[in-house]
Amino acid sequence: MSARTFFVFVAVLALIALLGFGLASKGDGSLAVGDEVPVAELSALDEDATGSVADERGRWVLVNVWASWCGPCRDEAPALQRFYERERGEDFEIVGIDTQETAEAGRGFVEEFGLTYPQLHDGDGEYAEDLKTKGVPENFLVDPEGDVALVQAGPVSEEFLTEQVAPLLEGS
Repeated sequence: MSARTFFVFVAVLALIALLGFGLASKGDGSLAVGDEVPVAELSALDEDATGSVADERGRWVLVNVWASWCGPCRDEAPALQRFYERERGEDFEIVGIDTQETAEAGRGFVEEFGLTYPQLHDGDGEYAEDLKTKGVPENFLVDPEGDVALVQAGPVSEEFLTEQVAPLLEGS
């Protein structure tokens, strides 16, 4: 083995070790089931108003943290809208949290996907930090008392919503 080949081999091993460490530590400090969901007043994405996850206390709420530049967020948006249309009501709401971008970009995303559930804007990402997100999308199902009941780091699918979220809503 030449010195150059050996150096490349060691560099690749170091990169793999760093990636492995990053993946292993990704869950450190994340919100967990049973934690109280942080609340903050945020700007409404589409109007001159404010809102908060706390406004939904007393009902189940799926908090969807997303950004228009996020490919997996674009993939999950239609499934979230269909689930919302099926499940919305007195006992359930979805609240989208557009993070780390301009409100204009967020409004374009909402329009593109025809999202009809409430949307709040976290342009600087402070609320996403309060939620201890590691990226977007992340989803938190919050129970009527304001505690996290389910966490999904990464995009949700129709299957996840039907098999993981819906039974919790029905069990309420």
